Amino acid sequence: MNFKSSIFLLLALTFLCFGNDADAYIGPGAGLSVLGSLWAVVVAIVIALFALLTWPLRALWRRLRVKRAAPTASDHDHRT
Repeated sequence: MNFKSSIFLLLALTFLCFGNDADAYIGPGAGLSVLGSLWAVVVAIVIALFALLTWPLRALWRRLRVKRAAPTASDHDHRT
């Protein structure tokens, strides 16, 4: 680490440690945006977990349906 990087890091840490509180107002639009984004992330995680947990059942269901729909010997006799 060179001298410039060390000075910059020291200044950044100093400003972070001694910063004042910001008296800022966050309106309802920003809050609703944050809640909407959080809701989207939570729903995406739940859907992903549901898909992962139900995958073995869906694979078994597909395998059973394919076996039932497989052609039988009598289906081959009716070919032209």
